Amino acid sequence: MFSFLGIYVLDREVAVYSGSVIDVFARLGVSEEAVRSTLARMTKRGLLARHRRGRKAYFGLTQHAAGVLEDGRRRVRDTGAINRDWDGTWTVVGFTLPNDRGSARHDLRSRLTWAGFAPLQGGLWIAAGTRDVVTALAPLGLGDHITTLRARPTGLTDSADLVRRAFDVEAVAARYRAFLERWDTSTPPVADDDLACQILLHTDWPQLVRQDPHLPAEHLPEHWPAIRAEQVFRLLDHKVAPGARASATELLDEIEL
Repeated sequence: MFSFLGIYVLDREVAVYSGSVIDVFARLGVSEEAVRSTLARMTKRGLLARHRRGRKAYFGLTQHAAGVLEDGRRRVRDTGAINRDWDGTWTVVGFTLPNDRGSARHDLRSRLTWAGFAPLQGGLWIAAGTRDVVTALAPLGLGDHITTLRARPTGLTDSADLVRRAFDVEAVAARYRAFLERWDTSTPPVADDDLACQILLHTDWPQLVRQDPHLPAEHLPEHWPAIRAEQVFRLLDHKVAPGARASATELLDEIEL
């Protein structure tokens, strides 16, 4: 659902009729009940705003949802899958939390992982390059328990050692290989429906990019699968975009906000 909204609602002052959203996702084999449940859940979580026009319900993005989608788009469009511009530094986050703050610790680790960090040892997490830890961690209100630094390895430690110790590089590679098995083929999913193909593609690829810690290219194995995966994504996206846009224009009932 978020992928669809990011393509067809983000940056447009519009809301879309729930019935037309149901029609779109029927092309992906998603039931009407599941779509209505998702719309209701996203509205309850403050991601969608409901607008009534007679008996019809239209849904538009909230400011919070637009911010989340814009962040994801920046990662896909501007950052990409390959980090070729690393400056040799690491962002370091250290934290200590009392044992009775288990929920806060879980939230902190989740946000660090989302931001590309991995645990080096104990409460010390690292990410390659400069990361916006203020935006990522400030909402948790844990400033007194967190220390952030930018650093370069020296002495007995080098960057290759940091990558090896903190990050599961093989797990990242495996996710890219799975993407290639699904999409780098003469018959990708729903190849006969550009709109359905586009939504699936824009669901799979951002999930990969979000889970990728964006490690320096020089510290990754040869033939890194993300290189080919990114090429496949951009080629397929370019191929299906015109047909997908035409189908969406025909299907979507929208109102201006």
